[in-house]
Amino acid sequence: MTIAKPVFDRLGLSMWIGAFLIVLVMVLWSPDTHSVLGAYKFGSEEFLAGRPLYNLGSQMGYLYAPAFAALYVPLLKLGAHLGGLVWHVLGFAVLTFAAMRQVRKLGGQQLTWLLSFGLFLALPLALGAIRNGQSTILLTGACWLLTLSALEGRRAETFFWASLAVIAKPTAIIMLLLAGGLRPRLIPVLVLAVLFVLAIPYAFAPASYLNGQYLDFARMLTSMAVDKTSRFVASDFTAPFAAAGMPIAESGATAVRFVVGLLTLSTVLWFDRKLERGTAGLAIFLTATFYMCVFNPRVEPNTYAMIAVPAGLAVALLWREERGGVFASVLSTALFATGLSGVEQHVHAFLYPWFRPIAIAFIACSLIWWFWAKAGEKVVNAGVANG
Repeated sequence: MTIAKPVFDRLGLSMWIGAFLIVLVMVLWSPDTHSVLGAYKFGSEEFLAGRPLYNLGSQMGYLYAPAFAALYVPLLKLGAHLGGLVWHVLGFAVLTFAAMRQVRKLGGQQLTWLLSFGLFLALPLALGAIRNGQSTILLTGACWLLTLSALEGRRAETFFWASLAVIAKPTAIIMLLLAGGLRPRLIPVLVLAVLFVLAIPYAFAPASYLNGQYLDFARMLTSMAVDKTSRFVASDFTAPFAAAGMPIAESGATAVRFVVGLLTLSTVLWFDRKLERGTAGLAIFLTATFYMCVFNPRVEPNTYAMIAVPAGLAVALLWREERGGVFASVLSTALFATGLSGVEQHVHAFLYPWFRPIAIAFIACSLIWWFWAKAGEKVVNAGVANG
């Protein structure tokens, strides 16, 4: 780290911002190339016209809450170029702000290096989703800030970030449930945020139309895990088994998700009680994103952008606390290389869709084990001090 510090104090953050500026140029040059904004525009156009948002015969197309369609309308009106630019800036700014806030809460020395090195490691894995304009980037930043605000008991902030997260993607409900488990006194705030998001579209469209859309929305969410279409290939923990010719039955996959969900809850409760406050926030969010990436039934390769930055900061923290070493070097290389797995077409074809869930499980479980060990050390040290 002594050798790397003068370089990554500048290089990592510069590459993070520089890559995003290149993305903005590409958006202005060709806004519809490698972009998912067409689905968002479709949702807003259908919402304005009072037409159905959801196609229950397919798991592709518009997959977001009616509130997303209503609130994306101003960006639709701005046009493909300016609207796409504003959307990309919004997601990137929220995620970067969340990372900066997390680093400040970690405290200690070399915070600039910590942020810069973490973003450098995260860039290959996150860049695809940033380029495509996927709401996963906004979802990640909002869920991260929700986590930090909830841990500090900030009700207004928790309400705001919870609302934004649910608008960005329905899977944010997982993070809201986790936040409620960590801070039960905030459950009314989280429930109010969900009700607020559900109520937003009624200010812009007739109630009869929206009631039907919410019914279709509920049907779509409940059918996603079982009614697979040939166009969607899951990249969750079931993907390696399917690639090996041993597909897991949906009932078995659901049981695994339930058991791992309970383990995730118990793990974050342990981190909340035993780790230092700043470190606990990072460990909790890393654990939550691991579950949301690997055990969510609606996972695709770019979904793993959600864990990129928290994993990058966690590896950087490991590097700082342990002063480098083989363990930190292996995880750094693994995280960076995992993001590069989709760059070359033939490599991507060979590794898709089974590689990323295995690689991310290795990285995340290793980091969770390290955080667990640090929590254990704190307990032991506290016992010695009291003795």
